[in-house]
Amino acid sequence: MASSPSTGDDVLDRLKKNVDPTVLSEREVAALKRAAEHYEKARNRLKNLVDDNSTLPATISHINIDGAKNTRASFLRKVLQETFAKSREPGFTLEDALRELRRDCRTFYKFGIFHPPGLYIDSTGRENGKANLKAEISLRELSRFTLKTGTDMEGTDTGGAGGSGYLSLTYRNMFGGAESLNGYASIGTRTRSVYEVNFQAPINANPDLILETSGYASTRSHQHYSSHEEVLRGGKVGVKWGEHETGYTGVWRQITGLAEGASPVVRGDAGDSVKSSLWHTFARDRRDSHLLPTRGWMVKSESELAGWGGLGGDVAFWKSEMETQVAAPLGASGISVSAGLRGGLLYPLSTGIGDNSKPPQPSRINDRFQLGGPTDVRGFRESGLGPRYGNDSVGGDVYMSGGANIYFPLPKVGPKKPLRLQAFVNSGRLVGLQGLSEGDGNVNSSVVGAFKELSNGMPSAAAGVGLVYAHPIARFELNFCLPLVKRSGERGRKGLQLGIGINFR
Repeated sequence: MASSPSTGDDVLDRLKKNVDPTVLSEREVAALKRAAEHYEKARNRLKNLVDDNSTLPATISHINIDGAKNTRASFLRKVLQETFAKSREPGFTLEDALRELRRDCRTFYKFGIFHPPGLYIDSTGRENGKANLKAEISLRELSRFTLKTGTDMEGTDTGGAGGSGYLSLTYRNMFGGAESLNGYASIGTRTRSVYEVNFQAPINANPDLILETSGYASTRSHQHYSSHEEVLRGGKVGVKWGEHETGYTGVWRQITGLAEGASPVVRGDAGDSVKSSLWHTFARDRRDSHLLPTRGWMVKSESELAGWGGLGGDVAFWKSEMETQVAAPLGASGISVSAGLRGGLLYPLSTGIGDNSKPPQPSRINDRFQLGGPTDVRGFRESGLGPRYGNDSVGGDVYMSGGANIYFPLPKVGPKKPLRLQAFVNSGRLVGLQGLSEGDGNVNSSVVGAFKELSNGMPSAAAGVGLVYAHPIARFELNFCLPLVKRSGERGRKGLQLGIGINFR
């Protein structure tokens, strides 16, 4: 018996394709036809066997791995050991065997080093009243090295977009246990340069439990909204499991390249700072698409603890963000609606331990939230909401934003194409902590005051219509926006606004 639940159909389809007899000999054509008939018969035999004998007691005596020449045998055995253990348990059936073997195929595929696996099963007879099964999993390894070059667009406002060129190199299955080493380099306009080396490895041969470590250096210009550039040099180590990720980050930051008209707030934060922090993220996404969702929901949280206790560094705070989104279709019309809400808080903490501790300090521009822009709160310029000093956006410590969209399929295009007409309304508010300066003042009262200010009056808001195209690598929007509520000093964007990105709020 033979089956290929993951790739058998694709193989069969390829084998069934018409073959040009001028290219292949008659013997090769006949061989392909025989192979196609073999796959068809094997698939039908297995289907009939499962239908008729799904509760048949069974055991798996042997699993052969074919094609994984660069992968350690001990790694492969680790993946399969649970299946062998379950096959020895009482009550194990043919249906259980197929389910476990298919799970193993999915596990191999999730490592990201194989093409979709093929599964083949044979019965070698009966032993102690059980069907004795022999399986073969066919693994075709991906290329160990992948080199990519290309360009990225950084969409903000029309006429203000930036771009960059990048080069990335991936070394897969580095030590034969699904490890990967990734190198990335980028040079551009706003993101002046990025260099990163990243290493990932599964823990205990589990594709859902990943150890990750990286080092990076970057220079990014914030001149278009805050009269400075930021240079980062640091590293992180973390563990991913399921929907969670947690780890440690250490980074040396520099606020540099100040413009001549930089505000006193920006100048006060200029120079060096060191952040040493623990972080955690959680994301549960049940949407049918993260770029253009038509149904489902998503919830995400990010938390960071910096500089507290013995963590070190010269900044200390608790920073937390929460985001949620829900989408639903309106019948079978192709029209869908979505709505989202997110918020965040930066809470200053004391640094050091015992006699070396220092009281909470005001947050720095590196760490504060920024709000506004074509992928954020549409109808406002990038970082156009919240506290300002002169021409500079200086960020805030507490924010809340939300929005709602309705998507319409275009006439003669249809709902199956990732092109939509959208109408939207969104709003947001960003405020800073007041009464906290160089260790003076009460943090709790400052936070309470910030939340009161957050709810004081209407939030800044905008509405508009536009076109949305969800390309597989990014979402593109061209909107006509109209600010409805705008506070003094905030920078709205009336008219056309271009947005390019993978995370639209």
